[in-house]
Amino acid sequence: MAHYLIEIDETFDVPRRKAFAVFADHNRFGKLVGAPVKRIKDSDQADPNGIGSVRKIGIGPLSIEEKVLGFEPDSLIEYTITSASPLRNHLGRILFSDAGEGRTRIQYTISFEDIVPFTGKVVGSALEQGLRRGIRKLPALA
Repeated sequence: MAHYLIEIDETFDVPRRKAFAVFADHNRFGKLVGAPVKRIKDSDQADPNGIGSVRKIGIGPLSIEEKVLGFEPDSLIEYTITSASPLRNHLGRILFSDAGEGRTRIQYTISFEDIVPFTGKVVGSALEQGLRRGIRKLPALA
């Protein structure tokens, strides 16, 4: 089982509060990643998208479920895959920080292991390309 790490570090001309809101709202997140996303379980915290919430990404048998593990408004979102997946020990972490007047730095990392040997590289590459393409939509969605 090999370990993989995706690291994306981008800065946008979007205030941190607005950038965080796009990533945190499960339904808006779908527009960012270009896939259907629906919150299927609310958090028991003040924000329904917070810790303990679950989102479904994709359609039917091609979907996965992710659970929010960490949630600090305007600063941090952490999540893991909780449904059947070709990945094991998955952890997504998105950090938001100020990068000057009205700008936000987003540090997005995903670590995982593959279940089927040698598939992690292909899955990781596709995931990284999709995320990089998707987060470029942030200014239009914020």
